[in-house]
Amino acid sequence: MAKDKKKTSENAEASAVEETKSTKKAKTELTKAEKSKPEKSSKKEAKKADKKDGEKKNIFKSIGKWFHDLRVEFKNVTWPSRDTVVINTSVVLFVVVAGSVIIGLLDSGLLKLMQFLISLSAK
Repeated sequence: MAKDKKKTSENAEASAVEETKSTKKAKTELTKAEKSKPEKSSKKEAKKADKKDGEKKNIFKSIGKWFHDLRVEFKNVTWPSRDTVVINTSVVLFVVVAGSVIIGLLDSGLLKLMQFLISLSAK
């Protein structure tokens, strides 16, 4: 019997702990939701405050932030090695030249075919 009472009290304590955790979690979610949804009037006030500060100041801040973010992103880029760039460039040039030759040959062949057909119909 003592074991049963002990188990019951442990279960009750665990339930109480779970309830407090869930209520804390619900309160945190509620406060997060309240913070993420600003009131309409505060949005209007923020727009008015932005207009009062002057547009040039905001534009320059925006441009400066953009360049700062650009610099940060360039640091995160994995740049290819020189050998990789040379190989990729030569492959691209080869494909462009080969494609140009093939299209040129097809064009001249079709031109000769059209001239032949025109000469047959003229006779």
